[in-house]
Amino acid sequence: MARRSVELLDLLTRAERLAARRVQSVLAEFDCSVEAWRVLDLLADGEGHHMTALADHAFLPAPTLTKLVDQLVDQNFVFRRIDPADRRRVLAHLTPRGLERRRLLAEAVRADRGAWEPLLAAEDGRRLAVLLDRLASALREEDGVTPPRAERSAGRAR
Repeated sequence: MARRSVELLDLLTRAERLAARRVQSVLAEFDCSVEAWRVLDLLADGEGHHMTALADHAFLPAPTLTKLVDQLVDQNFVFRRIDPADRRRVLAHLTPRGLERRRLLAEAVRADRGAWEPLLAAEDGRRLAVLLDRLASALREEDGVTPPRAERSAGRAR
């Protein structure tokens, strides 16, 4: 049987799914989803983020993100405030409990990553990150998709 050629999309999909499954297994010990981890991780910068930025960062549709943020609010990990720059918008922030939760999760994820990251030489890891970022940017521009606010140049108001 002829060996099927491997498409770039297949490689990217397989790597993403295996990495997400691995992170999910670490987060499961804390009863946390990958999407909740992404929200907590973005909010850890202390700047507060609106729902659109959180949805973009967590790769979730807005209604699903709203339910997730509601759960994080109920667990006292996140609170919402009206955006002082635009009173029509709401900004999400981490509570002190949420900040501690994110710290514990980050330690667990980092420890797991330390187990497999050495499989890539340091230079290979950096090169892979650069190439994937370049690919994502090129695909986004080709589609005419506006990058999420969190990915736009620094210095712009959120």
